[in-house]
Amino acid sequence: MALIRFYQRVISPAFPPTCRYQPTCSQYSLEAVSRFGAIRGSLMGIARILRCNPFVTGGSDPVPDQFSLKRNRV
Repeated sequence: MALIRFYQRVISPAFPPTCRYQPTCSQYSLEAVSRFGAIRGSLMGIARILRCNPFVTGGSDPVPDQFSLKRNRV
């Protein structure tokens, strides 16, 4: 979680905002790690980052209540 917070505070502000999802991928990862633990939460965060590409419409994608690597459409 410290690495994600470091990214949010130091690296992310250096780049223009380009988030396609709400919440941002870093915030999603923090919540997933805190809810599902380091391994499963990290896998969920990585899957979310891989879903973020120019060919996706984005939108709301909150952390699901149960472990899943798929998009949570709300």
